[in-house]
Amino acid sequence: QVQLVESGGGLVQAGESLRLSCIVSGSIYSLDTMGWYRQTPGNQRELVATLTGDGSTNYADFVKGRFTISRDFAKKTVYLQMNGLNPEDTAVYYCKVRARYSIRSVFNDYWGQGTQVTVSS
Repeated sequence: QVQLVESGGGLVQAGESLRLSCIVSGSIYSLDTMGWYRQTPGNQRELVATLTGDGSTNYADFVKGRFTISRDFAKKTVYLQMNGLNPEDTAVYYCKVRARYSIRSVFNDYWGQGTQVTVSS
């Protein structure tokens, strides 16, 4: 079983920064793509940023130049550094990882429980 625990959300003012963390635990053989998504009430969950196993990144246009995704392989943790936050960034942020628990198993996607980010104007 794979578990994801996110942290780092909170209430900030426009222009400030936050750093989200997502720690992966459980029976893990290998991790592949790790990413962050966000969702606001009444809307679909949308991609924020992803980071593949070979280090390639992909960012949504609305965060390019402001957010940075990174990972620590040893700690099995993925981060999202968010700078220049604005009220439109207010959402629940979710971590997703693609992982497998053995060399024979297939990769599956796992989601965290989400962390609230609120940006006041």
